[in-house]
Amino acid sequence: MTVTPRTARTILISGAGIAGPALAYWLRRYGFTPTVVERAPSIRDGGYAVDFRGPVHLATLERMALLDVVEGLRTGTGDLWYVDARGRRLFRMPAEQTGGDIEVLRGDLARVLFERTRDGTEYLFGDSIASITDDADGAHVTFERSAPRTFDLVIGADGLHSRVRALTFGPEQGYLKHLGLYCAIFTTPNILDLDHTGLIYGELNRLAVVHSARGNTEAKVMLYFASPPLTYDRDNLDEQRAVVDRAFAGGGWQTPRLLELLATAPDLYLDSVSQVRMDTWTRGRVALLGDAGYGASPLSGMGSGLAMVAAHVLAGELAMAQGDHRIAFERYESTLRAYVHGCQKLADGIAPFMVPNSRTAARLVRLNQRMLRFLPFLADMPAKMARRTASALTLPAYPD
Repeated sequence: MTVTPRTARTILISGAGIAGPALAYWLRRYGFTPTVVERAPSIRDGGYAVDFRGPVHLATLERMALLDVVEGLRTGTGDLWYVDARGRRLFRMPAEQTGGDIEVLRGDLARVLFERTRDGTEYLFGDSIASITDDADGAHVTFERSAPRTFDLVIGADGLHSRVRALTFGPEQGYLKHLGLYCAIFTTPNILDLDHTGLIYGELNRLAVVHSARGNTEAKVMLYFASPPLTYDRDNLDEQRAVVDRAFAGGGWQTPRLLELLATAPDLYLDSVSQVRMDTWTRGRVALLGDAGYGASPLSGMGSGLAMVAAHVLAGELAMAQGDHRIAFERYESTLRAYVHGCQKLADGIAPFMVPNSRTAARLVRLNQRMLRFLPFLADMPAKMARRTASALTLPAYPD
C-alpha cells in the first residue's frame, strides 16, 4: 500500500547540505512538495570526509537506491599515522576507526543528493529565511531576497548555527555545548605525496591532520586547536584565516607549509567543535533536523549518517500520519531521541585526548599510543563502539 498525504503538503526546508536534500528526497517520494532554501549560491563542494557505519546507515542508503552510488565515491583512504616533528611514523590509526564501512567526501555526497532531488524540488540558492510566523493557516515565511510565502511546515536543516532554530527557539547560546576545540578544514594539492593515507601531527593545544583525496590528486587538511568560544565573522574568510594563523603560529612539522597553502585554498570551513542539546526539536509547524537540532560534533563520526537516518524517519512519519504534523513530529522525536543521545555520547571526553591541553594529558596520550602498539586489538575498540552505536536503532519499515 502506498502512503500519501491527505493533500499535497508544502514544506520549506532550510539548508542544502546533507540533511535537507535527503529529506527532500523522501518527501517527494511520499507525495509532498518540498522547497529548499540555501544561503550559499550553490551546493557547497568543500568539507571533510563523512562516514556511514553499520546496518542502519547502510539500509538507509539502500532504500534511497544510493548505496552503490556512494560506494563508488569512496575516498579509499587507508590507515592514518601519527608522526613526530621529523615526519617519522609513530602509531597507526586503523582505517576502520576513522572511515567506518563507507567514507566519502561531504561535498561529493551533497552533490549526489542535489542531483537526485533537483527534479521535483524547488531550490532557492543565495537566500535565507528572515522570519517565521506560525498560525492555524500555516507557516508564513519572509526571506532575505525572495517574496514572502506560506508553507504548511518549515524544517530547519541548516546546521550548527541554524537560522530556523534561532527564530523559533531563541539564541544558540542556550543550545550549543562547546567541546573546547575549533576545527579548520580546507583543500590543498597533495603536497606530501600521500597514497590513500593520512598523517596526524599533534602538539599541545593543536592537531594537524592531512589525508589524500580524490584519487590522490588533492589533500584535505584539518587543523584542530583548543580554545574557549571565539567571536569572528563567519562570512569573512580573511578574518577566519587570521584566526587559524594565530592558533598555529610557530607550529612544527609541516605546519608552516600548510598555513601558506591556507592563504590560497579554494575553500575554508572554520567552526567550533560543538554539540546541540535540546529538550525538543519541534514547535508548532517547525521542526529541526540533523545538526540544527542535535549536532553530534565531528568527534562522534556520526553527523551525516545520523542526519540521513533522521531525514528518512521524519518524512516517513509525516507520510504515515497523512500530513498531520502533530502526530508525525511526536513520533519523530520518540523514535530518534535515544538514538541521538547515544550518538552524542560518543564524543564525551574525546577532546582532551585528541588535542591535549596540558603536558600531563600529553604524556598520558603518548603512553596510551605506546600501549596500543603492543596491544593492537585495543585500537579497534573505538570503531566497534561506534558501529554498535550507529546500529542501535530499529529502522521503521515505512510503506513505499
